[in-house]
Amino acid sequence: MIACCLHKYYQSLMKMVYTVCMLTATLETCESASDRCTSSSVSSCNDCLYRGPECGWCFQEDFLVGTALHERCDLVSNLIKKGCISDFIESPLVKVVVNSTSTSSQITPRDVSLHLRPGSEVNFILEVHQLERYPVDMYYLVDVSASMQDNLDKLKSVGFSLSQKMQEFSSDFRLGFGSFVDKPVSPYINAHPPKIMNPCSDYDIQCRPAHGFIHVLSLTENITEFTRVVQQQHISGNMDTPEGGFDAMFQAAVCQSHIGWRKEAKHLLLVMTDQPSHLALDSKLAGIVVPHDGNCHLVNNTYSETANMEHPTIGQLADKLLENSIYSIFAIEGQQYTWYEDLIPLLPGAVVGKLESKASNLNELVVDAYKKLLSEVELQVESLTKGVFVNVTAICPDGSTSPGLKKCGNVKPNEKVLFNIKVGMQECHGLGDEAYIFLKPFGFNETTKVRIQSQCSCRCGSLADHTPGKCLDEVTPSDCENCKCNHTEKTKDDQLPLRNCQADQMQPVCSGRGLCLCGKCLCDQSSLGRIYGEYCEMDGFSCPYYQGLLCGGHGQCISGKCECSSGWEGENCNCSVSTETCLTPDSRICSGRGKCVCGKCQCEDLRSSGQLCELCPTCESLCETDWKCVQCHLFNDFSETKTTQCNTTCSPMVHYVNQIFDSESENFKNCLYPTKEKCHHKFQMVPIFGGKQIRIFRYPECLTEQSYFPTFIMFFILTVVIGVMAIGILKCILMRENHVKGESQLDVYSLSTKKDYFPTANEKTITYRRDRPGEMHIHIHKMPLHDI
Repeated sequence: MIACCLHKYYQSLMKMVYTVCMLTATLETCESASDRCTSSSVSSCNDCLYRGPECGWCFQEDFLVGTALHERCDLVSNLIKKGCISDFIESPLVKVVVNSTSTSSQITPRDVSLHLRPGSEVNFILEVHQLERYPVDMYYLVDVSASMQDNLDKLKSVGFSLSQKMQEFSSDFRLGFGSFVDKPVSPYINAHPPKIMNPCSDYDIQCRPAHGFIHVLSLTENITEFTRVVQQQHISGNMDTPEGGFDAMFQAAVCQSHIGWRKEAKHLLLVMTDQPSHLALDSKLAGIVVPHDGNCHLVNNTYSETANMEHPTIGQLADKLLENSIYSIFAIEGQQYTWYEDLIPLLPGAVVGKLESKASNLNELVVDAYKKLLSEVELQVESLTKGVFVNVTAICPDGSTSPGLKKCGNVKPNEKVLFNIKVGMQECHGLGDEAYIFLKPFGFNETTKVRIQSQCSCRCGSLADHTPGKCLDEVTPSDCENCKCNHTEKTKDDQLPLRNCQADQMQPVCSGRGLCLCGKCLCDQSSLGRIYGEYCEMDGFSCPYYQGLLCGGHGQCISGKCECSSGWEGENCNCSVSTETCLTPDSRICSGRGKCVCGKCQCEDLRSSGQLCELCPTCESLCETDWKCVQCHLFNDFSETKTTQCNTTCSPMVHYVNQIFDSESENFKNCLYPTKEKCHHKFQMVPIFGGKQIRIFRYPECLTEQSYFPTFIMFFILTVVIGVMAIGILKCILMRENHVKGESQLDVYSLSTKKDYFPTANEKTITYRRDRPGEMHIHIHKMPLHDI
């Protein structure tokens, strides 16, 4: 049940992602795109297309006559608004076209065409389906140096048992065999003639001569033949530790016809060795300096260029393994296992397993490696196209995804892996009319071809030579139909269909202000302004102006009348339909004394004035408007049976109440109605249901007569008494100050009459000189204190 739900969820996710990605084309914001398109440096149609995928070029001859050439380049929507007919706009579409006729059981789609412009990006989904059973071709590539004697003996009996195990995964299993040692040149081998023929002569053992690679048996389903061939193999020998494994792997990969690799099968290359391999530059030790040319060189099933060419580089080997969809399985014995572990990330589709003594676990190692290889789906991208980039994101069956991830693991048979492919074109430089990208899941025999068609040039002339509509030589007549149509003779007797040039049958062709060409209106030129529109019905001069703007800047001029935008009205679209500017703080329109016209109050009460008709000195107050109603109810003594008599003067609802609160709020207003007996009645006005309700207090409130003269006399006398008291107190204070001042002057006089007066220790003597005005001397006397 859970597996079923997960499967349905995965299918839904796959469809959703596929739909989104097929419709997605990454573009920049409209504002920045408009800036690029309208650059004043644009001088031609091609230059306009280079600006970005949003830009379009109008090659209509009468478009914006008299303006700069760069005005013809803009966003397509803007060009149409300016009056350019859509058929005369050059703006190739950015799109993805999938060839549905090319089918496949493993990869979908197989053939994709992308139409790209500079700066554009598109997305599409590639689906890879892992089948349950594949035909399998396995080629044994065995190191037959002396140290591999035990493993070679085990291999003589492994063919049948391995084929039995592989039947679980494949019903069509084939085996092949080849051997390698090293380059048969010094210093890799002993160059003494007897040693060349028998490298093991020192040990009284007969060995075969060293060789770079010998193809022994092509792929066959005859297991008996495989066993017979392996049993005939003998060991060899060399001088140094590394072997020539890369030389042999390369020939096994590129010599397709010799090995017998089948296109529909999974290709497994099993390498058995106990030593690392020589690298490319190692060949220079033997004086071999010619780089490997990447070709097959088997003569009589023997690698003929082993002594003449360098070992292939790891990069060359990886490319050929990828090109021919070959998985590599390294069965390594001894301490060199870690060396091959470091090699695995450099070779696509490669795994390494540790071979036990005498290759006792060889069958299990091969089966486990095959299962691991099938559980991994990795996409390889082959592109030599400049100016184009490719980004790949894998969407694994469990729903996991990561940008830039090209590989999914733990993929089970019959499961699907999705790859989101994003392709973008940065520039047209170095890119022809068509370019190709190849997408290939490693180990699969199918490839998706992506054809890129660059939209870098215009079908019609660039107007740089002032000949708009001139077709380019390399453009077919059908592609340049619009250009030719633009050059048809413009006469009033044109017999082309006219119905597409009329808004309706009652209207003249092109509103009587243009010519019908190719079923499209070509508007006349006018010295008064521009004429445009699908039927030449719009212009920029025949409608009323307001403050220097056609239709007040809030509408379009169509057939001589302003068609106002939403929220505006009037002959010249200068009137706003909004009443917000006419509302008083209590949300009344024009204070209830006028109407709002064009956002301004027009006072209907001639006595009122002001911006909101709020000024009206002679108008009744809000309370006075209901005095007649209150008077009617008072005259009838608040009789419920006589309230109908007041209907002529009381439109609102009236209620009699026994209590009215003095405080006011936004929900009601308190009023007074005066009577002749110096009394008044209270009443309230309450808004309700779009109208108002009057609540009249049953009992009047009267003012009693009071005598204010005694109160006035009391306050007058109190004020006089307080004033007299204040004057007396002030006089006493002044007399006391004068008395103290007189006594101090007398003491000074008495002291000055004493002849033996001397300054005290704390006194200063100040002298002035008459001959020098302003000069003053201060003498400070310090004397002991004692009685004088």
